[in-house]
Amino acid sequence: MRLRHIEVIQALLQTGHLGTAAEWLQLPVAEVEAILRDAETQLGFMLFASVRGRLQATRETLELRDAMTRVYDALEPVQRLASSLRHYQAPPLRIICAPPLAQHLLPRSITALRRRCPDVPCTLLSQPTRHIVQSLLLRESDLGLSLHDPEHPDIHCQVIAQGKLQLLAPHGWLQPRQKYISLQDLAGQSLLGLEGHDPLSPAFDHKLAALRPAPVVQIRVQTHQMMRAMVEAGEGLAIVDPFTASGAKGGGLDVCPVSPAVPINLYALSLKGTPAAPAIQSLLELVTEQAEALLSH
Repeated sequence: MRLRHIEVIQALLQTGHLGTAAEWLQLPVAEVEAILRDAETQLGFMLFASVRGRLQATRETLELRDAMTRVYDALEPVQRLASSLRHYQAPPLRIICAPPLAQHLLPRSITALRRRCPDVPCTLLSQPTRHIVQSLLLRESDLGLSLHDPEHPDIHCQVIAQGKLQLLAPHGWLQPRQKYISLQDLAGQSLLGLEGHDPLSPAFDHKLAALRPAPVVQIRVQTHQMMRAMVEAGEGLAIVDPFTASGAKGGGLDVCPVSPAVPINLYALSLKGTPAAPAIQSLLELVTEQAEALLSH
């Protein structure tokens, strides 16, 4: 099979009609039909049957569909690169960050970068740290941002900012002008928990478990962002990273650091031995600035 065959089959799977597929592909109907017949001749079986005025995929086509989709999807990066070359664009910056950083920090940093370098395209992804490492190792991303040091021998890890774990509480739960919450004040309180291992604060979780009476955890969620949403819904207290807590006070929640303080680092991750492009260096400067601005509030 040729790529043109796959392109036509994909269009027919989506539309079920030769005319509509031809419009999608910007080809004459006769040419689309000829490509389809050529594919069937090469394969030795029929790909589509006419049923009540529509083209219906045969069993053989449905079995081929997943494999063809993978081939078709693999062409997308090539098409994007070709488009950038056609328009003389720089290669896109491929940035991947942990979910808490995708809410405010990365969007603000990219917006500042676009003002400085308006012609630099960007691809942004949000994944847990283990997936960030994998993406960097596979050279699918240029820069990772995380709140966790993966301690991988092939990953360069640089601390670019530091904050503290924060308590989120319903409005009015804290005393006016209260600047921190002591650990003992959380004894017996209804706390939201995380499902699975949280690499940010294992030592802090151990201290919480040692409180008497122990905090009551009836709801566990997957991310710090979900914890914040549950606090906003009135379901207890949460201990979250400072970037998840950013802006929570303006959203109607009480916010303060826990005491003794639990530091949280912001890490820039990159593949060792790979020189940073000028745009990446500029982005790191802007991320650091934006992080310090968010943490100062």
